[in-house]
Amino acid sequence: MNMNVPSLSIQCLDYSSGALTGDLCEDLCVAQKLVYKHCLYYDRGKKVIQADWRGQPIILKSKKEIFSSYQHLSVLDEVETQDIPETEILLMVALEVKNVLGLELSNNSTGPLWTRRKGPHWKAQVASMWSLIQQEEYIFFSLLQDFSKHVLRIIGSCGHFYAVEYLTAGHAWHKTLFPLENIVGSSLAGRKSSVGAIIDIALSFLDMVQHFDNDFSHRLHLCDIKPENFAIRHDLTVVAIDVDMAFFEPKMRDILEQNCTGDEDCNFFDCFSKCNLKIRRCGAQRANNNLQVICDKIFRRWFSPSLRGPLVSFPLQPQLQKAVQECAELGHVDATVHQRTLNSLIELYHLLRVSQQELQRVE
Repeated sequence: MNMNVPSLSIQCLDYSSGALTGDLCEDLCVAQKLVYKHCLYYDRGKKVIQADWRGQPIILKSKKEIFSSYQHLSVLDEVETQDIPETEILLMVALEVKNVLGLELSNNSTGPLWTRRKGPHWKAQVASMWSLIQQEEYIFFSLLQDFSKHVLRIIGSCGHFYAVEYLTAGHAWHKTLFPLENIVGSSLAGRKSSVGAIIDIALSFLDMVQHFDNDFSHRLHLCDIKPENFAIRHDLTVVAIDVDMAFFEPKMRDILEQNCTGDEDCNFFDCFSKCNLKIRRCGAQRANNNLQVICDKIFRRWFSPSLRGPLVSFPLQPQLQKAVQECAELGHVDATVHQRTLNSLIELYHLLRVSQQELQRVE
């Protein structure tokens, strides 16, 4: 183990003492097949590390640096090693998910979060699972990865550290927001290839909006939409890589419903509500939506010309610019906003598909 990484060194000491376990611990602490490369992010204990696992780059994440920083499951001290019924563990997991995400889960739905079975390291398995359950992003990715191609895939874990696939994030300062040459190779240097890739990525953003709005038991709200919180796979699928500010409808309503003296008090990052001045409370219903913010913060950069002119020249550029402008300014919730959002989504899909076909015809 690279001993200049204190948190991972302590992790391996805890593993050797039997305090924690996980399917990546042996490779990290014994076989040296999981090797630290460098720290990507560190703030108030939250750590994001780039590592190499069996020749492939991965990301290690943890909300807190040290295993002992997580809330200890006191029931482990009160019983013998394997005396906690499996149903009790599943119930504790379901209650924690409800507390963190606002979702009601049946015992059958908690499978991705508790896959261990009783054995010699059962106590360490439960303790490790409980440290992971206290991390919202881990719960989010674990529950959704079998249902959504738009979230990071979890590779494995060791104690409170979990590994996810390595993808290059976007950057607001990047000319095309996402480093296209890193995604599909240097062949994208040509203008037509760049234009085609951006159109494919834009279509994937629309797929993600549709998916997050309709395909789960509750709508999923993204409250911090910026290029840095998304990445692009080699097949040009958009992936949400930072979901600290993603909330399902029940949690979103709890967050928005606050005291207020004006609408500005009802803004939670990219998620807005309206202030009811009679009762001085923000409405529980979000007034804007994911599509509006993506049009405003992502699509405008691509399809609306700046003072320096358009980023690149697209087929149907004027129509796309107009559609993106209208999408970003859909207005707040009223009786017609759902239909206007749907119309905007359909129009953007149509224009991007036609643009895609036009590019293929030219090539």
